[in-house]
Amino acid sequence: WVWGGFAVGQRTLTRFFSLHYLMPIIIAVLSLLHLIILHDKGSSNPLGDLSHLNKTSFHPYSTWKDVLGLISAMMLLLFIVFFLPNILVDPENYINANPMTTPLHI
Repeated sequence: WVWGGFAVGQRTLTRFFSLHYLMPIIIAVLSLLHLIILHDKGSSNPLGDLSHLNKTSFHPYSTWKDVLGLISAMMLLLFIVFFLPNILVDPENYINANPMTTPLHI
């Protein structure tokens, strides 16, 4: 239903773009809601003890954990972008141009 099969008409494009632009907003709202609930109720330990003495407070533990996770993900992304830029590309992008021949992929 979402994909629309091989016939890509106006209805399929409308469905795709509406879901494409709504999904990041939905993910951001759910993340914010998760942080608010975690901040309000705290995080219980893995044993399932509901005692307030054994709960980890949201700040500073989860705040620093999120900041360090964001920094490490950005460092990995920047390392790939600056030092290994060709690692995620299509090899057909580097075919030398020759106007006298038709490329193999056409």
